[in-house]
This record gives sequence, C-alpha cells and structure tokens, in this order.
Amino acid sequence: MTADRAKHPIVHFVGSIPLPDAETVFRTLGGAAGPHLSRLPDGETGIRKTWIRFLQGVLAENPAIEVASDVPPFKFTQWDGKLLREIPRLRLRPGAKPDPDTFATGYADMAIASWGVFERLQKAGAIPPEVKFQVSLPTPIAPTYNNMVPSDRPALLPALTAHLAGEVARIAAAVPNDRLAVQWDVCQEVLAWEGYYEPGPVDFRTETIEVLTRIGAAVPAAIELGYHLCYGSPADEHCVQPKDMAIMVEMTNAVAAGVKRPIQFFHMPVPKGRTDDAYFAPLDNLRLASSTDLYLGLIHHDDAAGDAARLAAARRHARVDGVATECGMARGDPARLPALLAAHVRAAQLDTGG
Repeated sequence: MTADRAKHPIVHFVGSIPLPDAETVFRTLGGAAGPHLSRLPDGETGIRKTWIRFLQGVLAENPAIEVASDVPPFKFTQWDGKLLREIPRLRLRPGAKPDPDTFATGYADMAIASWGVFERLQKAGAIPPEVKFQVSLPTPIAPTYNNMVPSDRPALLPALTAHLAGEVARIAAAVPNDRLAVQWDVCQEVLAWEGYYEPGPVDFRTETIEVLTRIGAAVPAAIELGYHLCYGSPADEHCVQPKDMAIMVEMTNAVAAGVKRPIQFFHMPVPKGRTDDAYFAPLDNLRLASSTDLYLGLIHHDDAAGDAARLAAARRHARVDGVATECGMARGDPARLPALLAAHVRAAQLDTGG
C-alpha cells in the first residue's frame, strides 16, 4: 500500500460494466477514473453479463454430466424471498469422471482477446501506463454449488478447479505477468456460510477454504492476486443481506493464512443502509499482511453523503485502501453508470485521515 492510500483510497472496479464491449469499457472507465486506478477489468460483456449463468449450459453439455430431471430445481432467490429463477439440477453420469480439459468455459480466450484491446489502448494513452489488466474469474465453487446436486459436488470440484487453474496458466502465458491481475469472485462460498445452500457430504467451510486456497496458489507469483467477496447481485440485489462483516472477515483470515504467495487485495461489500459501527466492527479482527489492501464496496447510486459516512465508519475499524461498488454494475440500470463512476472518484478524493 502506498502512503497516499491511507488518505485517498484507489478506485476499484469489481468486474461487470453495463457497456457493449471491452473497448468501450476501457475507454469509459479509464477516462472517468484514470488517475485513481490500479487495475482495469474488461467489463465482463457478452455472455458474462449475467456472470456464471452461461456455465449451466457448459456443464450440462459436458460428457460426464447430465440433467437430474428427477430432482427438483434449485430455487434461486434474493434476500426478500423473491424467486429469481429455478435452476435445473445437474449430476455426474453413473461411473463418469470429469476431465478438466472437457470444460469449454472460454475464460482464457475471452481474457486474451480483451488483453489485446487493453494493450492497444494503453499504448495509445487511453489507459494510464501504470494500470494493470484485471481478469475477474468465478471460483469453481460457484457453478458447482449453483448447479450440481449436493452429493456430486466433491466429485466435480477437483476437475473444475484444475480447469480454471489451466485457464489462468493460459492467460499467464499470453499476457506479461507484471501487467496482469487475477481476481477470484467469491460469492457462492459466502452464501454457503450464510446457510443459503443445502449441505453436501463435505463440510462447506472445509471445502470452500480448500478450493479458495488452491486457486490462489494457482496464480503465478508475478501476477497480482485478489479476492472479491460477494453476497450476490443477480437482479442488482443481494441473495442474502449480511448482518455484519463477521463471515467475510472469517473467510478472509482463513484464505490469507492458507495462501502462501502474496495477496494484493480483498474486496468486501457494504449495503447502502449500513453506516453503523456494528456492521464494520468485525474488521477489528481482520488479519491481513501490511502489503494486502482492503477494498470496500461502499459506493451506492446518488448517495454521496452515505458513501462518505460508510467510508468514515469503516475507517474507525480498518485501513481502507480502495472504494468500489458492492459487486459488478452490469445487472443494474445502465443509466446510473455515469453517476456511479463520478461517485467512485468523489469518494477516492475524500481526505479520510490516517
């Protein structure tokens, strides 16, 4: 962390942006927040706009997997009980063993294509020279918990973990490592700790921390590594409303202790109504290396006073090195984007002491 961040946090963009393509994302975000950026994602446009929804088809088409038509679908709900959609359950075919090479997720191909755009725009001066290209990826837990019958999770996770590690390796081979950051998006893990999913044969705490540690170790040391913790935003609303930051702090401490390579940042969300110390008090127990930044998703639409209040409250309990929204912005109203970008910059310019 630079000394300046103790007073002026950076702007961090989690991932998805409601714009049509990577070039528009890079130009828009770079133009709006360039001096405050450390990294820039490609906006997760196209099939990634709804994050991992397309992976339902990727898994269903895998030769080792079939639709469990005799099992009720998973009811995907948001915090107020509203049913967002029903997700057909998948399971492994009898006797099948998943092969990591048979999952056509396309993450490496999409990242490498976006890198070409990023590099061209950075050379042209549209992106500040010190900004790194950020690749935001779902963890293997995410599609597994959302789509598979609980009993088959342990059989799928090793292959899907190996596949995503392979995608990282492909990206690392194509992009200069010192100009690259990988962010793992940790959503289903947080929801599992909140009791959102049915239990499986392996304790979810053991299962999720093991996977999060393994995928962190899969990122080469020369590449920046971060984790975005999330309570979901399928309809721009949380799947669960956090009572406070205790679960996120517990998970972060476990991951930080388990990953042996440096971790550059963790991101955690802050609901709009939480300016109270009770929400942020668990940050007193956060155990991060001095070189690991904490970014808080405390920016909300049309709430400058609230953004400042949330930042001030958080800083009574932890060093805040970056500001962001709670999650990606693609599922929200696209008309809000200009104001949200301005809100990021405004909060980053606040002198928060330190």
